[in-house]
Amino acid sequence: MIRIQHMASPSNFSTVPVSEFILICFPNFQSWQHWLSLPLSFLFLLAMGANATLLITIQLEASLHEPMYYLLSFLSLLDIVLCLTVIPKVLAIFWFDLRSISFSACFLQMFIMNSFLTMESCTFMVMAYDRYIAICHPLQYPSIITDQFVARAAIFVVARNGLLTMPIPILSSQLRYCSRNIIKNCICTNMSVSKLSCDDITFNQLYQFVIGWTLLGSDLILIVLSYSFILKAVLRIKAEGAAAKALGTCGSHFILILFFSTVLLVLVITNLARKRIPPDVPILLNILHHLIPPALNPIVYGMRTKEIKQGIQKLLRRLL
Repeated sequence: MIRIQHMASPSNFSTVPVSEFILICFPNFQSWQHWLSLPLSFLFLLAMGANATLLITIQLEASLHEPMYYLLSFLSLLDIVLCLTVIPKVLAIFWFDLRSISFSACFLQMFIMNSFLTMESCTFMVMAYDRYIAICHPLQYPSIITDQFVARAAIFVVARNGLLTMPIPILSSQLRYCSRNIIKNCICTNMSVSKLSCDDITFNQLYQFVIGWTLLGSDLILIVLSYSFILKAVLRIKAEGAAAKALGTCGSHFILILFFSTVLLVLVITNLARKRIPPDVPILLNILHHLIPPALNPIVYGMRTKEIKQGIQKLLRRLL
């Protein structure tokens, strides 16, 4: 348990630094945890298996060594890291009642969740730009969307989101945690942890709100603009079937963006309406947001992209 030492002073007190937190998943429905672990375990294995299969297929299949598929590989890597950061700890709580998490591990998890979420959003934005160039400027596509472009885009995605979200866990870790170490959540979200502090957390919350909506909002605006130009270009196509083919190349990407944005929007709304709904609902939605998109991303692309489907079939034939 947490070790706290109070030292009296004329005006205030100080404490020994917190050594660990205790995660309490679903405070009102703890009896459901074992049953809930079954679908969560299935989704986790599905996400890991599907993304690993996609990465191996793109690595082994020479015809998939193109910028668009490299971006998809990057998205799969982000999904894998997000899942491994969140879900194993949740399942350990459900199965073995391992509720404690060290101070440093908690804030590391917080950093990865915040940074990789915005990295995924930024990757969707880069993929939208890729489709915009492919459809609106097809002759220039080979000279613009190159392997070097993908490498620079990946560096930009990691640097922008890693650096701008890093202050969130740093600010939280600098707070004083005086007497409470019980987090009513399955994961170390900034809001769940910082509200345990006896310091003023206004700046902490304001920074996360501003930087979160700036990063996610700017990505969404650029994605909408890209697809607006794509739709405008497609509507000008006169050749029969060409418009459907052009939109088909964007279909998988658009489905993933729509699902990612919808789940995120529902999560935000439930957190804003926290007083009107059971507190366990936002906790469950937060967990699902780290599971369902990673599980669906490779499946949607695998089902809707002919080249990936053929590559997976070749991989399966090699294994069998």
